[in-house]
Amino acid sequence: MRTPTSPTARARSDRGPDEVRLGDIVLRNRLVTSSSLLGYGVSNAPLLPYGMSPVSLFVPLSEFGAVTTRTLTVEPREGHFSTREDYRLAELPGLLRRYGTVLRGVDGGWLNAFGWCNVGIDAYLRDYYPRTRDQRTIISVGGFSAEEFVTLVDKVNAAVPAGDIAAVEFNVSCHNVNFDFSAILQSVLDEAVPRSAHPVLLKLSPDYDYLRNAKQAVAAGVSGLTAINTVKALRLDPRTGRPWLANRYGGLSGRAIKPIGLRVVSELREAGITLPVIATGGIRNAADCREYFWAGADAVSLGSAAWLASYPGYALAPLRGLYVRRVLRAVRRYRPERAGPAA
Repeated sequence: MRTPTSPTARARSDRGPDEVRLGDIVLRNRLVTSSSLLGYGVSNAPLLPYGMSPVSLFVPLSEFGAVTTRTLTVEPREGHFSTREDYRLAELPGLLRRYGTVLRGVDGGWLNAFGWCNVGIDAYLRDYYPRTRDQRTIISVGGFSAEEFVTLVDKVNAAVPAGDIAAVEFNVSCHNVNFDFSAILQSVLDEAVPRSAHPVLLKLSPDYDYLRNAKQAVAAGVSGLTAINTVKALRLDPRTGRPWLANRYGGLSGRAIKPIGLRVVSELREAGITLPVIATGGIRNAADCREYFWAGADAVSLGSAAWLASYPGYALAPLRGLYVRRVLRAVRRYRPERAGPAA
């Protein structure tokens, strides 16, 4: 059961005139970052200090409404990639080739299949979270049973006082781990949500019955929704017919899925879902954010369309960083009463 936010924790979260309260979720403003792209909000890697986006070197992450971590599991997980961070400069060419098996640029976006590679919840809470206290954080967690989600929630509860993070995001919709989450969703909601001392976000996929899942979330006391996760997709080498990704299927993100994300947010509102919605999918600029607000989103999230703009090179990263800062300033100025038509 969530406990009331303590006065001390509340004082830490009540910072700045841009603060946004979405029910019991407190953000510094309405622009957050999507899961995975910025790793754990900090890194041990000298080559990529804030995850795999060079753009993040030029944008203060503490200025975002919240930074969403890579999805964390009970035990460390290699997935289809690696948990290593200690790559040297001489290893960069090999690292980039390895990235090519789990991350590929496609028409209008990116296809990835990292498969929840992460250091595990214990290592994150011990080695990373204490170094990101200047950020507002959404901790993304994933598992293959209700018991695993309960364990993850209990570990976060034990290490993080109520009010110190924005939310815990339940990733029960990832295609890159080859698992049917619809079989466990109800038990996850029933058993793990009531145990959380922090607000819970449920991450929806357009490839599942997201309207039904959202209604299940409402009944279970979830605090908000993240819409959407990546879209299951496939690319084949036109010369050989072999899949581009090591997992064959991957998650499509970026500009190509923006119309899908907008549809999902709009349909959630049309279905009478009133939970706060953090929208993500193809957002690059202030106009994209405005569309999502008009569709019914309460906050928006920058993912691969923004953070991978200069990947894998660093040459344009400073310019892209300035561009992301402009989007951040524009969203800070947004006020719900100024929103345009819903259709």
